[in-house]
Amino acid sequence: MSKKLKIGLFGFGVVGQGLHDIIRGQNLNIEIVKIAIKNPEKKRSLNANLFTTSHEEILNNPEINTIVELIDDAEAAYEIAKKALSTGKNVVSANKKMIATHLQELVNLQAKYGTSLLYEGAVCGSIPIIRNLEEYYDNELLHGISGIFNGSSNYILSKIFNEGLAYQTALKQAQDLGFAETNPILDVGGYDAKYKLTIATAHAYGLFIHPDQILNIGIQNISDADIKYAKEKNFKIKLVPTSRKISTKQMISYVLPKFVKPDDFLYNVENEYNGVTVQAAFADKQFFFGKGAGGHPTGAAVLSDIAALRYDYRYEYKKHHQQNGLITTDKVSLEVYIRYAHEYTIEKLKVENISERFSRNDYKYIIGSVSLKSLITHKDLLLNKDVFIAQTGKLTYSQQDLKAIAEENVW
Repeated sequence: MSKKLKIGLFGFGVVGQGLHDIIRGQNLNIEIVKIAIKNPEKKRSLNANLFTTSHEEILNNPEINTIVELIDDAEAAYEIAKKALSTGKNVVSANKKMIATHLQELVNLQAKYGTSLLYEGAVCGSIPIIRNLEEYYDNELLHGISGIFNGSSNYILSKIFNEGLAYQTALKQAQDLGFAETNPILDVGGYDAKYKLTIATAHAYGLFIHPDQILNIGIQNISDADIKYAKEKNFKIKLVPTSRKISTKQMISYVLPKFVKPDDFLYNVENEYNGVTVQAAFADKQFFFGKGAGGHPTGAAVLSDIAALRYDYRYEYKKHHQQNGLITTDKVSLEVYIRYAHEYTIEKLKVENISERFSRNDYKYIIGSVSLKSLITHKDLLLNKDVFIAQTGKLTYSQQDLKAIAEENVW
C-alpha cells in the first residue's frame, strides 16, 4: 500500500503547470497542499488560497511531507532542497544546475537525515535515463555515455540543417516557441548540457565532478561555412556531451559540437527531442529517445519521481560507494575541426596529426588532434566569434599522453 503524499510545490511555470495537469483527475494518492509563486498578481485558474509567496510557509508546514522544486533560480532551489532534506521532507527537483553544483552535499544530507532526493526530470526531460543508470546498469561496466541533452540547441541545429534557416533566425524561432531563453547562452553555450552530463556521470560511473571542471563549448559561433562543410560531407552538427572511459581507472568528460554521420543514432534526433547513447561492456550499445523539454514531458518525469516516493524509493549511488578509484583526466587528444581566422589560434592549441587543411581570405579550417588539456586551457580562445570547433569522434594519444597514463599504471 502506497503512502499519501502531501506536496508543497515550488514554481508554477511551464513544468509546474504541466505536472498539475497530469495529476489532476487521477487517483494517485497525491495532494498538492500549497504552491509557492513569485508573482501573486498574475491571474491563475486555481483557487487563490492554494498559492503563497512564502517559502517558509511550505517548508515549515508539518502536513507537507514532500517538496517538489521546479524553479529557475539554482541557489534558491539549493536552499529549499537543503532545508527540506534536513527536516525530514523528501524532495523532487528538476533544477539541473542546482543538482550538478551541489550533488555531493545533497547526497550526504540524504544519508544523514534518511531522506530522498529524486531528479529524473532534471536530465533529458521525459527520458528515464537516471533510473536506468541507477538500476539497470548498476552492475554494468560502461564504456561511455553521450547524446543530445539540450532540446533548444538541437531545435536550432535542426532548423539550420533541415530547413536552411540562418542561425539567428532559428534562434529567434526557438525563443518565440519558448525553447530558448531571452539570453540563450545557457543552452547554445553548452552549459545546460554540461549540468546534465555531470548528473548522468555520477550515476553512470559513481564519480562526482563539479561542472566547472568539465569543458563546454557550444554552437553560438557556427557559421554558414561550417554548415556548408558538414553538408558536403553528409554530416549534421549536433551539440554532444560525452563521458567516456579511456582506461580502467580514467575517464574524460566534455561538451562539444560534433560531426554526426548518418549511421549514428543521433543523426535523426531532431527539434526539441533528446537522445542518449549508452555504450556498455555486456549490453553493448543502447539508445534512449524522447522529448527533452516541455511542460507535460518533463512533468511526466517529475511525476514518476513523486510516484516512486510513495514507496520510499531513493537513489543508492552504488557505483559511488564502491570507490573504484576512477578519476577524470585530460591526458587524451581529440580529433577536431577548427574554423579560425588567425594562425596564432592553431599555434596556441598545438594542433597535431593534421589530416586536412584549407585556407582562403574568408575561410580557414584545419582538422587535426588537440589535447583535451589544451582545449581546457585555451577555452577563452575557442569562444572567440571567429572560431568554431567540432569533434569528429576520434580519440588519439600522443607519446606524452601514453607515457603519463603508463606512469599512473591505470591500464
